[in-house]
Amino acid sequence: MTVVIDVRSDARERARGGVSADAAHSRGVLFVHSCSSAVAPHVAWALARVFGETVDVDWAPQPVAPGNVRAEIIWHGPAGTASRIASALVAFSTIRFEVTEDPGEGVEGERYAVTPNLGLFRGTIGSHGDVLVHEDRLRNLLVGARADDGSNIADEISRLIGTPWDEELEPFRVAHEGSTVRVLHEVV
Repeated sequence: MTVVIDVRSDARERARGGVSADAAHSRGVLFVHSCSSAVAPHVAWALARVFGETVDVDWAPQPVAPGNVRAEIIWHGPAGTASRIASALVAFSTIRFEVTEDPGEGVEGERYAVTPNLGLFRGTIGSHGDVLVHEDRLRNLLVGARADDGSNIADEISRLIGTPWDEELEPFRVAHEGSTVRVLHEVV
């Protein structure tokens, strides 16, 4: 089951029938792909610190990693919430997770992916859901690449768009029944 958290400052105001002018809203999804059952309560507490309220995570078994659990949380909150979630959870070095923040008017989206083997990936997400690689990162890649040192530009670009993280996380994404999310790797 998916948990929905709404911590926008005007959510409570709307619930009372009022209207707020606060426009810095964002939304996204947190996928905890694998987390040991012993660490799960600590993850929930870390999320509670981010959201400022208790988070009742609906943990489900993760069949790819016996003894581990998984969860999906849809969140609504202030812009920058994805980075705060990633910062809070990256301290747990044994969990695998992804957190996204949708692009909004005048604001690019973000995607964070973390695995124990690869660490943290952060990508900028465009309005169509693709990973954007900014010019300065490409220039830096080209400056560092030399024909004589065996650098492979294709491998480096692959890292810039998060392919190694996608490859490691894919079995965890599709291993459970009833998932409402399907990841498309190729657009035809």
